[in-house]
Amino acid sequence: MLGSIVCFLIVMGSSYFYLFPSTETVVVEVNQNRDVNSSNFNDSLSKGCNVFDGKWVFDESFPLYNASQCPFAERGFDCLGNGRRDIGYLKWRWKPKNCEIPRFNSRSVLELLRGKRVVFVGDSLSRTQWESMICMLMSGVEDKNSVYEINGNEITKQIRHLGVRFRTFDVTVEFYRSVFLVQPAPVPKHSPKRVKMVLKFDELDDISGEWIDSDILVFNSGHWWTPTKLFELGWYFQIGGRIKLGMPISSAFKVALATWQSWIENAINPNRTRVFFRTFESTHWSSGSHQNCRVTRRPSLGIKGRHRSLISDAIINAVKNVSIPVKLLHVTPMGAFRSDAHVGSWSDNPSVPDCSHWCLPGVPDMWNELLFSSLLSNR
Repeated sequence: MLGSIVCFLIVMGSSYFYLFPSTETVVVEVNQNRDVNSSNFNDSLSKGCNVFDGKWVFDESFPLYNASQCPFAERGFDCLGNGRRDIGYLKWRWKPKNCEIPRFNSRSVLELLRGKRVVFVGDSLSRTQWESMICMLMSGVEDKNSVYEINGNEITKQIRHLGVRFRTFDVTVEFYRSVFLVQPAPVPKHSPKRVKMVLKFDELDDISGEWIDSDILVFNSGHWWTPTKLFELGWYFQIGGRIKLGMPISSAFKVALATWQSWIENAINPNRTRVFFRTFESTHWSSGSHQNCRVTRRPSLGIKGRHRSLISDAIINAVKNVSIPVKLLHVTPMGAFRSDAHVGSWSDNPSVPDCSHWCLPGVPDMWNELLFSSLLSNR
């Protein structure tokens, strides 16, 4: 009887591990499968693989760098360095359903970018991706002193243009702060008192001329297109010399994108410059309030509609209508799950919660991996 009980327990235990494999087993299996070469990846893309349709999987080989050791990562995004104790949020990577993203190799990417100028244009989320890319690439540089900000500037929110040069590879990675993409301007005479500044929708930002001679050009916009950052601060819209007081923000954003589209078609040489536009990044403020920010310990199972955004829909439609090639980085759905990866109170100002920006290392690293995989597929 004792022998029968022991045999029964062994059979039941074996069945459990067969039906419910451990996380470690899955991780090892995933890591082994991820070493794919560019030809296999290109074959997957030619068969219609959508790299933005997938899931987050736990991967012990992450993160790709240490933000505390990267001089170009803002202190405010270094959650681990600012006291976050759980490290699980650092271990998730994005896995497309029908293909594998090539494993990131900083030396290979630096060789791919050799002699090129990479430019990011947008708001603070664009700056986060810019910082992420620099930290990722620095992991493959032996002489860290050969990487420097071209004007000797510190990485701050106030500077409109920042550029980091990788001297050994003759690569420059730059960021231009242009939160609306179109031109901000003073208030015209005889305007209503509530109007403090205007956005001129018939002009792109006056620094746009500096974006033209880039090899890779990445745009984003969206987080400033809200009533609290526009109307409540006295920002309104101007078209053809006339202020549009009653124009909805959603309509205004579409007009701004039309101006961006026209500029792209007339100013950019598609034989030189690869253009990308990243969609809106999911936020996780509770009940729509920017006071209630609860960062979870694991990715969310329920996305509560965060996989869609009116801002993203407008960007998708604009990109479809551009007459020259523009690659869409549709990151909205993948970010919807990552309620665990926001800055929260682990910033340089913990009294102000943050469920909009992401920790570094973190989600922006995967945006860059997807960007690199797209460049690799078209090499």
